[in-house]
Amino acid sequence: MFEYLEIEIDERIGVNRIRLDRADRRNALSGALVAEMKEALALAEADARVRVIGIGGRGPDFCAGADLEEVQASVEEGVMASLREAEALGELFTLLRRLSKPVVALVQGRALAGGCGLATACDLVLAAESARFGYPEVRLGFVPAMVTAILRRNLGEKRAFELMLLGDTVDAAEASRLGLVNRIYPDAEFEAACSALLAELAGRSASALALTKKLLYGTDGQSFEAAVATGARVNALARMTDDCQSGIRRFLGARGKTPRRHRER
Repeated sequence: MFEYLEIEIDERIGVNRIRLDRADRRNALSGALVAEMKEALALAEADARVRVIGIGGRGPDFCAGADLEEVQASVEEGVMASLREAEALGELFTLLRRLSKPVVALVQGRALAGGCGLATACDLVLAAESARFGYPEVRLGFVPAMVTAILRRNLGEKRAFELMLLGDTVDAAEASRLGLVNRIYPDAEFEAACSALLAELAGRSASALALTKKLLYGTDGQSFEAAVATGARVNALARMTDDCQSGIRRFLGARGKTPRRHRER
């Protein structure tokens, strides 16, 4: 179905693995690949079998960033062509946050420029020890523009500014210290460890995961009071879900109690 992606769905545990499949170009983000990514994510969101999405890359690298040949071609076409290309990538980044299902970046090798942005735009980032991260655009006279919004939220202004302004590439340990990476695994254990974490996430309540993601990103920019009020509404909504009701019954049953409304029947 896809030319530049490899899709693997494990229905037993509800995990959809999406792998960028342009290893000969270090999985560079061409316009066609970006379009396929958006389509694949939309399909995963609509697929009742899928509870968690993992994004990785075929070959030695996660993603080297934008396809510079296409960037140059868009420059030659004019500013509107460049804008359309940039907006398409920006739409991919925002889509990752709009999905109700958790999206986990699985980074081996290099994640650079737009490729680092793709990883950072995911909800969680898992990295192999040998992985490398960076935004080297400034070294080309370019700007890591769309990812600025993501980096400010993940790293804070000072660290984001340093990473973007110097254009340095950092190892997984430094990326974790900065706040780009959640967990690091030895290279030899990376695949097994990622599979285990994806399965663990998929085993969580789908409604709880969706509401948690919506709450976390939905309170961005709100005042403290507004964020607490939003949390209260989500709390009340979560209590009414089937998953929460069954979880409460299990907990109280284990303690030898029965929920009030069931005792009254």
